[in-house]
Parts: sequence; C-alpha cells; structure tokens
Amino acid sequence: MNLNQLKIFYYTAKCGRLSLAAEALNITQPAVTKGIQRFQKYYGIKFFNLFGKKLVLTDAGKVLFGIAEEIFELESQAEESIRDFQQRQKGHIRIDASEAFGTYYLPPTIIAFSKLYPKIRLSVNIMRTENVVANAASLNCDIGFISYPVNHRKVVIKKIMEDNLMLITPPDHPLVKRGICEAKDLQGQLLVTHERGSATYNITEAYLKKNDITVFKSLELSSNETIKRVVSEGAGIAILSRKIAKKEIETGRVAGVPLRDTLKRTFYMVYHKDKYISETLQSLMDLLGNWLTEYAQKADTIDR
Repeated sequence: MNLNQLKIFYYTAKCGRLSLAAEALNITQPAVTKGIQRFQKYYGIKFFNLFGKKLVLTDAGKVLFGIAEEIFELESQAEESIRDFQQRQKGHIRIDASEAFGTYYLPPTIIAFSKLYPKIRLSVNIMRTENVVANAASLNCDIGFISYPVNHRKVVIKKIMEDNLMLITPPDHPLVKRGICEAKDLQGQLLVTHERGSATYNITEAYLKKNDITVFKSLELSSNETIKRVVSEGAGIAILSRKIAKKEIETGRVAGVPLRDTLKRTFYMVYHKDKYISETLQSLMDLLGNWLTEYAQKADTIDR
C-alpha cells in the first residue's frame, strides 16, 4: 500500500473537506483530489461519497480510516521516541488542562520544572474537559488534566487529587458569623454558580437537591475569577474549591465559610494509552506528584 496515498485519504477523511486536507498536508487541493482518485481506482473501491462540498466515508472508507488512524498514531509515537533521544536536554511538552486545574493547581509544578529544565519548552492550553480528552486521544497534547472522568477507549485516566469545596461570601455577609455553614443556611440565598455541566455546578446541584434547599441563582458564570469578583462586590455567595478562593480570602476580598458537610471535587490526569513517556515528561509527572502530596498533607493539617 502506498503510504503517501493512505495519508492523503486519512487527512481527507479526518478533515471532511479537500481544502482542509490540502492545508493540513501542505499540498495543493488538486493534488489531494488526484491522490484520492488514484487510491480509489487502484483498489476499485469507493471510499467517499460527496454531498455538496462535504465528503462522507462509505462503509469501506470507515473501516480503512480506523486502520489508518492507528498507523499514523504509531508514526507519531515513533517520532516522539526518536525526538526524546535526540533532544534529551531540549524539547517541547504540550499540556492541556481544564480551567480550574490549569489556573490554580498546575503553576507550582510548571514553575519548578522550568527551573530544572530551562531548555525544555512547556505549552499550557486551558480548555474544556472534553476537548482535553479529545486532544489526548489524538496525541495533540502530551498530557492533560480534567475535572471529571470521561470514558474513552484510547486514553488512560488517573485520579490525582481531591480538594474540599467551601462557601465564599462578601466579607460582611451574615453567614460569616456562623463560623460553619449548615445546608439549611443556604435556603433562599443568592447563589452565583459555575456554568451548567461543570464539575462544581454538578456537585453543588446534588448537594442542594439532597438537602431539599431552594436558592436563587443570580448569576451563572464560566470563570472562577469572575465568580470571586462578583461575590466580593456583593452579588451573591458561591461554592468554590478552597485553593481557588485562597488569595481572595487572605486579602479580605471575600470571606471563606466551611461547609458542615464535606464536599469534594476531583481532578484527573489523562494521556494516550500508548503514549511514549519520555524522561522529561516523567520528570514533570514526578514533580506534580510531589506537589500534590505536599498539598494534601497541608490540607489535612488545616482540616484537623
């Protein structure tokens, strides 16, 4: 089988359009068209149906695409392992992370790593959990961090940490005087929430439902920084991870009120199941593991 033609087929199927496949392969669109025509003529099988400008795989095309995907993933893994030996003190690690983990938990690790390996470039992209998983599955990132578990046959997902959630309020809010917040204390409160479907939103919803509590959801926001700001300015109260609210509590912009019932959110590490773990990537994982252990020990001390 001609691997160049197979690659043209693969990218055409993956992109769904000839123009996008040409761009991904850095060749002209006519070259892609000819490559597909020759490929289909050689085997006497139609791999695509054309609907307007969109190409749709036939049954034969779907089978071939699955095999081609495995072949080119192996090619990526081979290149990664070779680059690791070539660039033992140089290289590039690509990290994708959900907003909470990437913004508040990951920085100590990447700072420590950059000091130890100044010649290795780190790229950190913040995105939704499902996009992190998709990138890990397609080897478009080396490692990812997500806010809830997702089933995917191509990736390994490992639980790496839990953190307690707490109530944050404006500094002069009546709940501050209670010291510890009971579930019933939330009845009728103005609650600022994360966007629907987020891990914190789902945990909060389950907590309110379990305790038959009705609140008025004054704002639904996708940014932790925005949530903290609107709470500090008196727009309501919110439930957040204590790590996320730590700075604002220490500076007095918001008050932190522990919840009587322990609410925890969990974070996970994700990477391709056949991912080649280089020495440098393993070093990053080890540094993260050390930081998570220290953070958990400090958290246990605070809880006691």
